[in-house]
Amino acid sequence: MIHAVLIFNTSGIPRLTKFYTPLHQSSQTLIQKIFSLISIRPAGLCNFLDAPELEAFLSPKDDSDERWRVVYRNYATLYFVFVVDGAESELGILDLIQVFVEALDRHFENVCELDLVFHFDEAHHILAEIIQGGLVLETNGDEISNSVKLASKARRSSFVSANPLSLGSGGGGGPRSGSIQTPLGWLTDKLTGVATR
Repeated sequence: MIHAVLIFNTSGIPRLTKFYTPLHQSSQTLIQKIFSLISIRPAGLCNFLDAPELEAFLSPKDDSDERWRVVYRNYATLYFVFVVDGAESELGILDLIQVFVEALDRHFENVCELDLVFHFDEAHHILAEIIQGGLVLETNGDEISNSVKLASKARRSSFVSANPLSLGSGGGGGPRSGSIQTPLGWLTDKLTGVATR
């Protein structure tokens, strides 16, 4: 099972956090602990390590001796970190991190740290298309991209149909579909009574 997905920069500042297991201590303390484990590792070492220190942070397991593992990759100024248990393959998780990064890159067109800061909702949506409840749902980049584009289109359409001052039309067959309504045009129609017909 995947217990946590974290993205933080090279200074240890979290940019995306998603926990699939309840925590016993603060998430910031866990992120600092993980950052201290991986930031000191040289680039030549493998990208996964056992982390028995993390067991105090995550919920207790039934009497098994299984160890938590941290699987991570460093891309430019960001660390992509997955905390998993022994049921997950480390190499499979490395591939999953690559799928996640490619999905982010495809959506944001050359993703950077600021995309995760200013569009955190979209980043969480992409993650939710890949992982739900700690289990992997989808690894096909095209399917992930299509689902995210469809949801984004529906969100824009909903916003346009609910906001009379938005530019453009909802395209959903509503009363304003087929014509472009500007805020000034909408206000002029309201003041002159054209819209009350």
